Amino acid sequence: MFPSTPPDTGRDPWSDGGRPAPPGPPRGVAPHGRGVVPSQSAAPHPEPEGGSEPGRRRERAGGRASRRGPDRGAEPTGGEDAETPQDEVEPVPIRRPLSVAIAGFAALLGIGLVFGAQTAGPGSARIPFAVVVFGVQVLFVLAWTMAIRPPALPVVAVISLVVAGAADIAAVAPQVASLAPLGYVAAAGFMAGVLGQLVRPHDRARATDSLGSTLLIMVGVVSFGTLVVLSRIPVGTQAIFVSLAAAGVALMVARLTDAVLPWPRLAPQVPRGAAGVVLGAMLGTLTSAVIGIYLVGFTPTSAAVVGLVSAGTAVLADLAVGYAEAGRQMAGQPPTMWVARHMQGPLGGFALAAPVAYAISVLFLGT
Repeated sequence: MFPSTPPDTGRDPWSDGGRPAPPGPPRGVAPHGRGVVPSQSAAPHPEPEGGSEPGRRRERAGGRASRRGPDRGAEPTGGEDAETPQDEVEPVPIRRPLSVAIAGFAALLGIGLVFGAQTAGPGSARIPFAVVVFGVQVLFVLAWTMAIRPPALPVVAVISLVVAGAADIAAVAPQVASLAPLGYVAAAGFMAGVLGQLVRPHDRARATDSLGSTLLIMVGVVSFGTLVVLSRIPVGTQAIFVSLAAAGVALMVARLTDAVLPWPRLAPQVPRGAAGVVLGAMLGTLTSAVIGIYLVGFTPTSAAVVGLVSAGTAVLADLAVGYAEAGRQMAGQPPTMWVARHMQGPLGGFALAAPVAYAISVLFLGT
């Protein structure tokens, strides 16, 4: 038989009113009178030995942060340790006597070429001027090969001297003045120089890196031969006088200004000032304009145009040589003979001014 349902008393059978509470002390009172025990909600949870798990995580994170150092994104708090000093490049000192000596060399070089051009005449009378040009070419070869130091340096130097002589002959011998034979000589000399560098395995490893240097030497040597070709065309001798005088004055004034006022410095590693470059180009142009007053076939305006181009290219070529030398020194290459190193700039300036004089004379003057 099923037990009968309990009477409805209005309370759930599992509540305290449905059945009597078990005997014992009331809540909050310890048995046997030991005092009041706090309730379970108010009693703190006992932590295991060594601290809680979140606390240990925080301690480990703090330890790693202290070992790693401060946050990289945090701003420095100041002080001497927060500032890291940067290495400053000390400017190369400018040696004033050396600048004066280079200026004198540029002046002598310009005077020699100008007076050599005045000795040129028809036929075999061009040979003295070709001899003067060959002497300048020898200086160019010695200075530039010693400064650049291409692979197989003796071979390149000998080939360059042969190319210089061949260029002068190609400028004097033909019945019609033309630059085409000089171009053939330059191309043949470049190929011979490259083949000479490929003979030995030690030089062959550096031959590909020095193609530009070899080409620069060959083109520079041949460019002086354009002066002999220019002396064979009408008004060519006068054009040589105007252009080379402007280039010589520009180089001389630029170097003398560096000895007196090398400001502002163009670069800490280059002992040159912007004032010398600008003043040299200006005075070179002024010199050519004054010369144009007294020359047949020129006016002050046309002479100033020729002088401006020649003087500007000469001083810029001289400045570029200084930057190239500073780059070689910063790359750790051994220093070269100081005489060749300081002759390189004026020689490079005249080597670039010579074909420019020919081009401006043919295109602008129509000679």
